[in-house]
Amino acid sequence: MPPDLLLSSGFLAFARHIGVLRALEERAIAIDALVGTSSGALIGALWSAGLSSHELERLLQTVAPWRLLRPHARPWRGLLDTAAFADFVRPHLPVDFAGLARPLAVGVVDAAGQHRLLTSGPLVPAVVASCAMPYVFAAVRVADAQFADGGAADRLALAPWRAWRPGRPAIAHQVQRSAGVDLPLDLTDVTLIQTPRSGATFLSLGDFAGQILAAQACAARVLDARA
Repeated sequence: MPPDLLLSSGFLAFARHIGVLRALEERAIAIDALVGTSSGALIGALWSAGLSSHELERLLQTVAPWRLLRPHARPWRGLLDTAAFADFVRPHLPVDFAGLARPLAVGVVDAAGQHRLLTSGPLVPAVVASCAMPYVFAAVRVADAQFADGGAADRLALAPWRAWRPGRPAIAHQVQRSAGVDLPLDLTDVTLIQTPRSGATFLSLGDFAGQILAAQACAARVLDARA
């Protein structure tokens, strides 16, 4: 049975996730469904839309994060607006979850702070909402509700994934915590890959290629031991 893939939140941890995806691609490990939160939601959605790890590496380096930051007109709702970020990712994603190559769930929190997995409906707002860190970014409207970064309640979404996909095995990538909530992990039928935080900032993603290589090597060791 092909495993599902879980990608945790992690502040601008795009390169760490790309390194794990590259290790999976090199081993031709098929992934049946994907759960992503925050940076994991963005990378998971783009990969499920057909971009390879090498295409993701090129895309995510085309613009520095600070160029996508805009002050929000109502800063009491969040200091920064997500519209420019949405404009950046929109050309690379289908309109709806149904347009992806595999089932995808993105981790968010609702207005009451409760964790949710979004699995259908408009895709770009859902992914952007999953990246909208509370207080830093304003919450994002998806259909008829407002949502923010699911990492504020559950960075990996292991239990919600099990409720969504009962009885499945998984590979999970957990980036070292920079913010958000890590819950106790039940690793039954789960292969866990852990990597350090990215060290990226809004000013610079840092040594992007080096971060990818380090995560790729870490994932390779775990995946080869799993085999």
